[in-house]
Formats: sequence, C-alpha cells, structure tokens
Amino acid sequence: MIKMAEKLTFGNHMADWQERINVARMREERAERARKVMRKHGVPVLLAWTKENVRYLTGLRGSGGGNKYVLFFADHDPVLYEQAGWFRQMPDQAPWIKHWRISHSWKGGIAGPAAVREQAAVFAGDIFQELKERGLTGEKLGIVGVDGTGRAALEKLAIHCGDAKELVMEARQIKTRDEINCEKMVAAITDTAWYKVWETLRPGLTERDLTQVVANAAYHAGADVVPSVDFFSGPETFERGFDSSGRLIEAGDLVYAALCTGIRYMGYSACQYRTFITGRKPNDKEKGWYKILLDRVNAIIEQIKPGNTTADAAMKFDPASKWGYTDEAEVLSIEIGHGLGIDGGNDYPVINRQWSLKHPQVFEPGMVIAVESCEGERRVGGVRLEDMVVVTETGCELIDHFPREEILVAPA
Repeated sequence: MIKMAEKLTFGNHMADWQERINVARMREERAERARKVMRKHGVPVLLAWTKENVRYLTGLRGSGGGNKYVLFFADHDPVLYEQAGWFRQMPDQAPWIKHWRISHSWKGGIAGPAAVREQAAVFAGDIFQELKERGLTGEKLGIVGVDGTGRAALEKLAIHCGDAKELVMEARQIKTRDEINCEKMVAAITDTAWYKVWETLRPGLTERDLTQVVANAAYHAGADVVPSVDFFSGPETFERGFDSSGRLIEAGDLVYAALCTGIRYMGYSACQYRTFITGRKPNDKEKGWYKILLDRVNAIIEQIKPGNTTADAAMKFDPASKWGYTDEAEVLSIEIGHGLGIDGGNDYPVINRQWSLKHPQVFEPGMVIAVESCEGERRVGGVRLEDMVVVTETGCELIDHFPREEILVAPA
C-alpha cells in the first residue's frame, strides 16, 4: 500500500511566526554530517571542485570546475576560493564563510599549455600553504572533481591526493529534516507545473510551447532554477530518446515530460514523470500499458524501507530481455531508481537490475529517492511514470501529490 507523505504546512517565503525551512540549520547540519564521515574515514581535508559539492559543504551556489572550489576541513573552518566578481561580491553576503581566497582556474586549458602549467602551480601552491598553516601537509587530501592538471600540480608538491567522491556521496545520501522539506517543496512546485501542462495541452501546440508553460508555472510557484524541459509526444514516447524536437502535438497523442533534476528549490531537484493524452481518452492497449507500469512502480516503492536493499527493489523491475534486449545497459537510464540531491547531482542509492542485484545498497531513513519506469511500443507510443519518495523509519512515503493512477486526459 503506497503511503502519501504529509503535505507541507507552509509556503516558500519567510515567516517569523512559524518554523519553516531553516537554511542556517540546514547548512550547519550538512557540514557536520560531512565532517562526521570524514573523521570516520580518516580524511582530515577535502578539496571539492564540483558545484553540487561546493554548495552542499558551504551553501554557496555558482559554477564549479575550478572557477569556485572549497578546501573543507574536518576540524577547521573552510576556505572558499571564489572567482572574479563573486570574490568581491560575496564575503559580506555569506558571513558564515570566514576565509575567502581568489580562485586560480585554467578555464579548461584555453590559455595554452605554458599558461595552464603556470596557473596550476599557483593553484597548488595556495592549497599547500593552507595545509601547511594547519599542520596537514603530510595528511591525505581528499579530492572531488579536480581534473588531471590540478591533481598533477598538487602531487608535484608532494601532496598526497585521494579520490573522495564516495566519501561525499556517503555524506549526502541521508537528508536532514530541512533538506527533506526542500524536496517536498520542489515536489509541490512540480505538481503546479504538471497542472498547467494538463490545463494547457491541446493539439496544435509544440513540445517547445509546453516547455515554456512549465517554466512559467514553476518560477511562479517558487522554483529558483528551471531548465529547458524535455517533452516527448506521439511516436517519440517509446522509448524515450530525442526530445523537444518542435514536433506539433496531434489529436490522440500521448505526451509526457521529464521534470528531472532541473526544477530546483534551494538547489534541491525534482524528478518526476507524468503521462497525458490529448484529443481523446486512452484506448484499451494504452490503459493496459499504464496498469503494468503503475503496478511495477508501486511494487518497487513497496520494497523501499529500512532493512531492505536496492536488490529487493530492483527485482521488481522487468529484465531488459522483456523488450528483446541482451544487455541491461539498454534500459539503464529508463528503468531506474536513484537518490535525489543538490544542484542537479544524483545521490546514493541506485536501483536497477544492472548493478543492484550484484552490488546492493541498504535503504536508510532520510534517503530521498526517485523511481521511474516505462511501457509502450516502438513508434506507436508509450507511457512513463516517476515518483519521489522519502524513506522513513517504517517504510517510505510518496512526496509528490499530482495524480498518478491513470493516463491524464487533457481537457482542452
């Protein structure tokens, strides 16, 4: 039996009379969780380049890839390396960061080999100096997203580097109460966008028209990021492939969209699919596809609970051979469950037949997971469904509330 999570009792604006999402607490609890995992693995310092991990560790958004990075310590305040412009703008806007430095980026190498080597040496020298001041030059530096040029420059100064991606993923997999409420908020925002799609959808529109509908609705409802949304219609709906082709939607078309990883609130991403039909009611074949799909997603969700593993849930996916495929990789991004994260990054765990049966991960309270699947017939049509759930102490709860029990007939 699928259990719905309680709806939020507050909106996305501030209030002094009600406990809402406490962003200061969220930043502090995320940082403390990261420090706890670092101490567990004996890693005293991280150097994170990727934007999702910089934001998780510091609360600061922006680009990654060497333009912005953070030296994050288990037992010291972090050092934030910021890019031009932001470096002057941000210190008084983010007073919880005590140490600011200008970043040294080689912009992917566009300055040429000699300039890149020179800049990388400055970058590594700065990191070495911060480690030296804290007595950490002989300790392992966990790196996340640092490219080969940066790593080589660090190692040239005898800094012992180790890949810390798994460590950060371990920290991020369990969400705090405020993170969970951010996920509930972005689910509610996405529900609003679905309603506008249902209300607007009609023959004669294009997939790109619907992309604009989603953007307007999501921003109006409080999203802080809305990317170009991937719509699929008619014969493009099975299997999911190229999207937003500009195709004219015709009477009788099945239509769905991937409101995935892009619509964000406080950086936290939604990941949902719903299926619509325009100009008519679904026929028996289409209803049959959707029943199979809904039963499958429900069966997977019912296995997501503490004490179970991703293998228990993955067994409820059909094998790739059902569609005549020989390799599970052919359904890797189509028949999957995955943890939801910050700034478009996916978190642990993953649920699929390709990996989970052999390498299961344990479900733990506080994980937020999206589950997606499909049914259909190539060049005829198809249906998709994706839901967001939060793992609780006793099971899991659905946090998106837009109708999911059937193909949604557009009223236009």
